[in-house]
Amino acid sequence: MSNASFIDSLFHGRLRAASKKLFWIGLATVVLGIAAIAFPFISTMAVTLLVGWLLLIFGLITFINSFSIQGTGPFFGGLLLGLLSLAAGFYLLFHPVVGETALTLMVGMIFMFQGAFEIVFAFETRPLKSWVGMLLSGIASIVLSVLIMAGWPAISVVAVGILLGVDFISTGFGFIFVSQALKPAA
Repeated sequence: MSNASFIDSLFHGRLRAASKKLFWIGLATVVLGIAAIAFPFISTMAVTLLVGWLLLIFGLITFINSFSIQGTGPFFGGLLLGLLSLAAGFYLLFHPVVGETALTLMVGMIFMFQGAFEIVFAFETRPLKSWVGMLLSGIASIVLSVLIMAGWPAISVVAVGILLGVDFISTGFGFIFVSQALKPAA
C-alpha cells in the first residue's frame, strides 16, 4: 500500500465514521439558511453586527500589539490600522444600517471580480469538458453583482441575509450529500 493511498483511505475512513455528524451539521445549516432567507432583515443585521464585533476585536488586538513593534514606520502603521479598525467596529455597532449598505456594496463588487475571474478561468480551461460550468458560474456572479448594484442601496437591508441564507443552504446540502455518499458499511 502506497503512502498516498494510506492517507487517502485514512481520511475517507474518518469521513465515513463522521457521516452522521456531517448529516446533522448539514441539516442544521440548511435550517439556518432557510431562517436567514425567511428573516433577511434579522440575518443581515446579525452579519453586520458580527463584522462590527470582529473589527472591534481585531482593532483592539492590533492597537495593543502595535506598542511591541520596533521602528517608527511599522509602529505608526500598526497603530493606525488598530485605530481605524476600532473606529470601523464601533461605527458598525452603533450605525448598523450604514454598515449594511457598505457590506452590500462590497459583496456586489466582490461578485463582479469573482465573476470576471471565473470567466477568464473558464476560457483558460476550455479544452476540458467542465469549462462550461465555470463559465456559467462566472456569468451568474456577474448577473448577481449587477442586480445588487442596480438595487443598491435600497436592497442593503436584506441582500446580505438572503445571500448568506442561499450559501448556508447550498453548503448544508453539500454536507448532506457527502454524508449520504460516505455512510459507513452496515
